Amino acid sequence: MQGHKGKLVVLATGGTIAGRAASASDNLAYQAAQLGVEQLLAGLPRPVGFAIEGEQVAQIDSKDMDFAVWRALAQRCAHWLAQPEVAGIVVTHGTDTMEESAFFLQQVLAPAKPVVLTGAMRPATSVAADGPQNLVDALAVAASGEARGVCVVFAGSVHGAADVQKVHGYRSNAFASGDAGPVAYVEEGQLRVLRAWPQGGTVRAAGTLPDPGQWPRVEIVLSHAGAGGAIVRALVKDGVPGIVVAGTGNGTVHRALEEALLEAQQAGVAVRRASRCLQGRVLPHAGDRLPAAEGLTPVKARVALMLELMGA
Repeated sequence: MQGHKGKLVVLATGGTIAGRAASASDNLAYQAAQLGVEQLLAGLPRPVGFAIEGEQVAQIDSKDMDFAVWRALAQRCAHWLAQPEVAGIVVTHGTDTMEESAFFLQQVLAPAKPVVLTGAMRPATSVAADGPQNLVDALAVAASGEARGVCVVFAGSVHGAADVQKVHGYRSNAFASGDAGPVAYVEEGQLRVLRAWPQGGTVRAAGTLPDPGQWPRVEIVLSHAGAGGAIVRALVKDGVPGIVVAGTGNGTVHRALEEALLEAQQAGVAVRRASRCLQGRVLPHAGDRLPAAEGLTPVKARVALMLELMGA
């Protein structure tokens, strides 16, 4: 084909972008993960000069995301990234755990090519479906020749994997990047880049990820007024190898909860401190008794600790 620039691969995992509403006027009563990847791509404008190949990796509501899907997704991304003709990958994904999947993929793949996650806040059959435009924008980012690493494209904004968070349960612009801000904007199919693309992580053979049943269990506990240590002690008794505490403010922890976490740490459990605040980061200090998960939200600190414990 004259002007051929390569191939873009769309890996579908389900989510609201593939959902069917109960009726065209009802955006809330719907079932996620009903449409296949070819249905999502049908009729969409595509970047000039690129062939598009779709693959159905999973078909789930992302609130039910699990380690088996993560491993399969990482393996399929690694497979396609290794193909010289593939310029980039787009992953369609539910919004509830998108930030966790994006961070996981960045940490495992550290890709030089773009891996772009996108989805929708309204089902595909909604009268005001936002998925088609998000998918068109994601394809434009993957085809741009500028993008690198794992990012999330949503409502015209491009967010880096380390910073992106879902910050609203209903609005179509449901994602933000806190203090860091977006990496770029998509404007009529063109990128306006604001800062460096995502970096970090360790390139590894995705095929070496252990069986999902062998992934280390890491739980998140929350510090709050009147917090105690009973949950932590129960987790330790149950054999959990890792705990992330979502602290208040700059990762501060209620003294009763901190006492239990220090006991857990003394017993060999890996403990990390994050913050429940949507913006800012936990700043480490000399003499900290509980290590800080620097710059990571609790859910991403959990992913990082899991990978650390499995030696990834």
